[in-house]
Amino acid sequence: LPISQHSVFGYWEGNISFSLGVLNMDVSFTQDKDTLKATMDIPQQNARNLPLLNVKYNDPSVYFELGSRIGVAKYDGKLIKDTIKGKFTQNAVEGMFILYRINPKDTVTEKPPYKVESVTFSNGENTFGGTLTSPLIPGKHPVVILIAGSGPNNRDEEIFGFKPFKTIADHFTRQGFAVLRYDKRGVGESKGKSIAESTTMDFATDVEQAIKMLKTRNDIDTTKIGLLGHSEGGTIAPIVASRNKDIAFIILMAGTGVRGSDISLEQKKLILQKSGTNEEVINRLLKSTAQLYDDLRKNKGTEKLRKDIRDEIVSQYPKDTSNAPNEKEKDSIINLFVDAHLKQVQSIWYRYFIDFDPAPYLEKVTCPVLVLFGEMDVQVSAQQNQKPITDALKKACNKDVTVKVFPKANHLFLSAITGNIDRKSVV
Repeated sequence: LPISQHSVFGYWEGNISFSLGVLNMDVSFTQDKDTLKATMDIPQQNARNLPLLNVKYNDPSVYFELGSRIGVAKYDGKLIKDTIKGKFTQNAVEGMFILYRINPKDTVTEKPPYKVESVTFSNGENTFGGTLTSPLIPGKHPVVILIAGSGPNNRDEEIFGFKPFKTIADHFTRQGFAVLRYDKRGVGESKGKSIAESTTMDFATDVEQAIKMLKTRNDIDTTKIGLLGHSEGGTIAPIVASRNKDIAFIILMAGTGVRGSDISLEQKKLILQKSGTNEEVINRLLKSTAQLYDDLRKNKGTEKLRKDIRDEIVSQYPKDTSNAPNEKEKDSIINLFVDAHLKQVQSIWYRYFIDFDPAPYLEKVTCPVLVLFGEMDVQVSAQQNQKPITDALKKACNKDVTVKVFPKANHLFLSAITGNIDRKSVV
């Protein structure tokens, strides 16, 4: 069959299962001229658009590899209807993987009834590529800047085939707004420092440079510039609004109101509770995570951090030995998780995140604010963050604050069963 007819094309979501646990993944298969290409997202490691190697499809066989500093991961499976299932190997580690075909929840399909323009702007050594959509009617238009959440997000904030920012931009533009969305640092057409080398405050300065670019255009109403931030973007929007008084409004989708370490601990607790983990284990893991944060703050060094992480992972290792790996395989599995987590917590972004408190910035926001949460969100809990956000805005004497919690919605504001972001949890 010609490559265009390959039934493997599209978005797939699933996981790798080891003796130690489960690692979620998302794979996208595309065509580049006559070559089959694929990328992988690993949400638990904040890894997006990882290029896959040696991608092969010979119905029903599917094969691809993922390179890493601890060895090449090999995926060898078979496509049966809308499922790819097979064997995963990396060094001495063996496991199974499964992928389910998902239909991108992107409602923007027909040619849009508005202008779509590629734009660029810069912030120091960083250059950004983005998309500006605007009404066809001549004149100056109000504008909304979309600010993505944590991780290497592209301008559509694409995850699991869902492109929320493309859908949001389409909606606003049809209502008469111009909308700017852009690739984050080091992603897509944006170049410069990677997000791991940057902080939440750095991302705020990126938004400010985007504002400066928009103010140079004759089709933008500079008195009506608004910000819409999702997740970490909902933390960034108040920073920008607190020090740029010409921001007309902000919309916070799953924005945070408490310190990053508190967000992370609550997230961990909720996810463990959803998975059925008993309270004793949950409390032990939360205590060890809090200790890790304390060691990070005190700059205890790599070996102490590695020990903290390893102790926590070993404590979660299954006690059932009926299918236990040999010691070499077990050690390789543990090292795989330790190395991935150590790399994450040692990044500049993570160290800044755990101590960042959004309250002082929210307390200076006086423009209209729309605060949105998903009732079943386990990433940014409405119960944990709603009151701190509104309390901080009261300190700013902000009289124009609207709060809405969407029933049965998860972190992506999709109807959900458990609140987790995975195929089995989204209706």
